[in-house]
Amino acid sequence: MSALPASLAATRDQVRHWAGDLRAHALELDGDPDAIRRHLDLPAVRFLAGHLVPPGWDRVSDAAGAGPAHGMPTLERVIVSEELARGDAGMMLASPGASMCGVLLGVLGSQEQRDRVYGTLAERPRWTCFALTEPERGSAIGEMTATLTPVGDGGYVLNGAKRYVGNAARADVGAVFARVEGTERLGVLAVLVDTADPGFRAEPLPTVGLRGAQLTHITLDAVRVPAEQVLGTHLPPTRRGMWSIVAVFNQLRPSVAAIALGIARAAHEYVAGHRRLLRGAERETYEELGRRIDAARLLTYRAARAVDRRPSAGHLASAAKARACEVAEDVTLAALGLLGPGARLDHPMLEKLARDARGVEFMEGTRNIQKLHLFQGLHTGKVGRP
Repeated sequence: MSALPASLAATRDQVRHWAGDLRAHALELDGDPDAIRRHLDLPAVRFLAGHLVPPGWDRVSDAAGAGPAHGMPTLERVIVSEELARGDAGMMLASPGASMCGVLLGVLGSQEQRDRVYGTLAERPRWTCFALTEPERGSAIGEMTATLTPVGDGGYVLNGAKRYVGNAARADVGAVFARVEGTERLGVLAVLVDTADPGFRAEPLPTVGLRGAQLTHITLDAVRVPAEQVLGTHLPPTRRGMWSIVAVFNQLRPSVAAIALGIARAAHEYVAGHRRLLRGAERETYEELGRRIDAARLLTYRAARAVDRRPSAGHLASAAKARACEVAEDVTLAALGLLGPGARLDHPMLEKLARDARGVEFMEGTRNIQKLHLFQGLHTGKVGRP
């Protein structure tokens, strides 16, 4: 694995200094997900508010971390995600910004749509959301029941429900996937929705891990979608539905792996800070966990570079996500064991890391789904092909 370019190494070193700011408020946020609103002035949060926003949309504030806005390729997002998740993944995921909605705009958005959303994000810290998953159906596009009913002027009326949508209760704007009424697979569209519009209702769900992300159930009751908020109308129908979802997930899945790595690193370092003396089998276990973290990072970097070279090359990203989540769970549970009986009660930060590690497993596809995707890549010869 080649060394990081100087610009990316500088970015890593910069955001690494901010990790402690996030960790200082981790338990507060875990108890009250709305606490993020009290910490919008943190450099890391300001930085994330401009994350994925293209150059040219400078943040209003000139404070450290606020701007200019950052358009980040996959590898840079991976580096930022690992370092800030090492501080606290919950604080990172709770922060305002373009997030998955911003990546989707890069895939499907027209210039006018990007101008509108990015201009809104540049005014002040705002949240967005990405609504794909449905109750009882997950993200299976062939079973999607949310519908868009044409109204004759290029616009639609949106009905249905979405579930497990991060930050939807905070968001000003969301990207929602739904099926055009009376159509089949190619009839799935993504639309932009103003969350203040009549018929949009978001209710936070109780969760155990990654509570800062505030997963939400969305009800869509006759929400009006003007024609200018329909994404991808300038593209062929084959590039508006499943293709766009895969393109977004390919770009972001390495970042999810990096979040898992950040959690694993935080737990590994926590043990070093609270068990100064490890002997025999305990020392071997600790050192082996460190090697596994390093190996998973190399795989994640390789996956990110593959996607940066070719956005459709997402099979290694699936491998990285599956491996990093496995490592995060193993490291956090082992860390609890190394700190002895009662560690969950005596070390609430470490207990939170263990819960968060399990939560990352369910972001953008569980391990079984990732392994199936990797197998398809191996079977078709796409993995390992230059």
